[in-house]
Amino acid sequence: MKTESIKNICNLGTGTMGHGTALMFATAGYNVVMYGPNDVEVEKGFTGIKNGLETYCKHGLIKEEGIPAIIGRIKGVTTLEEAAADADFVIESVPEVLAIKQKVFSAMEKLCPPTTIFATNTSGLSPTAIAEVLTHKERFVVAHFWNPPHLVPLVEVVPGKHTANETVQTTWELMKKIGKKPVALKREALGFIGNRLQFALLREALYIIESGIATEEAVDTTVKYSLGRRLSTTGPLESADLGGLDIFYNISTYLMKDLCNDSGVSSLLQKAMDQGTLGAKTGTGLYDWTPKGLARIKKIREDNLLEWLQKDQEIEL
Repeated sequence: MKTESIKNICNLGTGTMGHGTALMFATAGYNVVMYGPNDVEVEKGFTGIKNGLETYCKHGLIKEEGIPAIIGRIKGVTTLEEAAADADFVIESVPEVLAIKQKVFSAMEKLCPPTTIFATNTSGLSPTAIAEVLTHKERFVVAHFWNPPHLVPLVEVVPGKHTANETVQTTWELMKKIGKKPVALKREALGFIGNRLQFALLREALYIIESGIATEEAVDTTVKYSLGRRLSTTGPLESADLGGLDIFYNISTYLMKDLCNDSGVSSLLQKAMDQGTLGAKTGTGLYDWTPKGLARIKKIREDNLLEWLQKDQEIEL
């Protein structure tokens, strides 16, 4: 299927990721059928969408008078049969369990038109494994939106072993049309690009703490006020070129062998799992979280992401 032929979006899921992707497609002018397992979940999805649109409006990303039309393009349903009808493109954000995703896509393939593209929003499961239950594996691809999907521009488009090049290209173009910044991988890899980089940084950050080099606060402050500022403009490879590959080569000769290269789980993460101190969701993790402190950092993060969206919009204009 060509990008220009896509008119109707089937959005499977109404949670954090599901309502966010529905919002993105509807804002871009597409008709969206949003599936939830029951009316309560569908209503939660619409509440999240309305909140997201109000945030957009408050920061000048959309006009208030345009909100009713955007919401009007979204239809909530509670059966896969309703969701599949006339679907040109399916984006799925159901729980990150291989068997659940396989079950959903196996059912959808029987219900959807023969040209429908199937995309999973998985953050790490293998597209080849998910598509194993499908007859037309060539029409299956990953479209990994980053959380929160209506605020973070990146979408990773990842082919499985049998995905057709046309499916990758059409999905990439569709992501561009809804205002995202897509990247297409040449082949699938665990963690794709973003999580591989994120976990490489996290591994070293945890090692620095475990080794007694610095505190949690020092590590986070270092990233936020150096790498974080710079990497938002120049990625690691651009930064290396700008700094001089000879400089990076010389540093590599002594630093690489001193960096953490453990292949197992960090002892800090294992301890957290054993003690049930899982971070903000439990009130304690690497930090202690109060409701006020958590609300504050989430607000700062949202404001910063919205500021970048405004800058992106200005650049595109």
